[in-house]
Amino acid sequence: MAKKVNLNRVPMPKQEPEARAKSFSEVALGYTEEQAIEEASRCLQCPKPTCKEGCPVNVDIPEFVGAVAGRDMPEAVRILKSKNSLPGICGRVCPQEVQCEETCALAKKGAPVAIGRLERYVADWERGHPEVTGKQKEARASKNGKVAVVGSGPAGLTCAADLARLGYEVTILEALHVPGGVLTYGIPEFRLPKQIVQDEVDYVRWLGVEIKLNQVIGKIATADELLADGYDAVFLAPGAGAPMFLNIPGENLTNVYSANEFLTRTNLMKAYLFPEYDTPVKVGRRVAVFGGGNVAMDASRCALRLGAGEVDIIYRRSKVEMPARFEERENAEEEGVIFKLLTNPKCFMGDEQGRVRAVECYEMELGEPDESGRRRPIQKPGTEHIIDIDTAIVALGTKPNPIIPSTTPGLDLTRWGTIKTDEATGRTSKDRIWCGGDMATGAATVISAMGAGKRAAADIAAHLKGKS
Repeated sequence: MAKKVNLNRVPMPKQEPEARAKSFSEVALGYTEEQAIEEASRCLQCPKPTCKEGCPVNVDIPEFVGAVAGRDMPEAVRILKSKNSLPGICGRVCPQEVQCEETCALAKKGAPVAIGRLERYVADWERGHPEVTGKQKEARASKNGKVAVVGSGPAGLTCAADLARLGYEVTILEALHVPGGVLTYGIPEFRLPKQIVQDEVDYVRWLGVEIKLNQVIGKIATADELLADGYDAVFLAPGAGAPMFLNIPGENLTNVYSANEFLTRTNLMKAYLFPEYDTPVKVGRRVAVFGGGNVAMDASRCALRLGAGEVDIIYRRSKVEMPARFEERENAEEEGVIFKLLTNPKCFMGDEQGRVRAVECYEMELGEPDESGRRRPIQKPGTEHIIDIDTAIVALGTKPNPIIPSTTPGLDLTRWGTIKTDEATGRTSKDRIWCGGDMATGAATVISAMGAGKRAAADIAAHLKGKS
């Protein structure tokens, strides 16, 4: 008799909106053991699992899910960590709904298996059972060569971990005073607790990777100098940390932030704990956030938690075109964020002291699809109106900092300022230099950066062994 499958997934427990909107503690609470086993038991264990095709880091999904269903958590940990060094992070911020879960066979008739939630459960179970990790320490091969990894974000950590497993001596050079890259400075505590990031960074260290902080490559040393100093290969993964702006009048007024600055002050510098930490963020009664991606959702939800009375997301398209994950939009709305859609800013207005006091906007309507595949927003004449605000946060995305390209002659760039790479290998135009993550693609997802780090690690190892 065929197995009867529940087409509905087990709901994820989370804090109530009224409580979480005033707290930086994690919103999603995670599955209990019984909930995880129940959800894992929905997996069909397909003979030809399509879910694997949607995973950028090639996790053996049916195998680890099957181990959870069979209550063999140590085996689930072993399977998961053999391909993914950062499962606690991926289980929280990876957009599984458009990757592995989208290709799950169950998605044809009902809800796909909650692969991301199960990944999070296994990672969190391992954190509570450190002896399991200790048993999995492998004998390291003799050092096969030295590799410098620039940046300790998802691409850099993944590349470093994979190379360390293969027996290479790896040093991560991180520009900031703490490791983690965008995982640390860009994603709020309520979505990705910093202790999770720290634990997974420590796991990479445990594999044998050295992490050096306050190392701004392009200033203290160039990529070419790293090669001259004895490194056999360099993997560039510094991210894309330079903010993009609206380029409208008044953008230089006080209390107009880029989302980068706002989130860095909030997350990395712990402005939400002022005066215990002395890097506050000025948040007035009314806050406007410009953009429709995950960063806009993060910034708006942080502003609420920092005491804003009203937070508006101003976005020039409709909700259908928003690039933010559905669950992040849903959480923001539940917490009280107001969406002002089909609205675009014209200029900021200031007071006598040079502080922003309002934004003039106009209404938009949608025309034919543009190169992004989304319907093009078109200004509606005569619809100008003013919205009073005390704080503005511009969340339009980021671009690469030019410091590394400008100090590395012969490194070919795209017209967007990213480094040209071979997508399959991460190779650049310069011998012995690879690149991956946002520096190669522009701002993208954590898991896509991890996939780039994994592919580059494999190619670096093959190259250093003299293989094509």
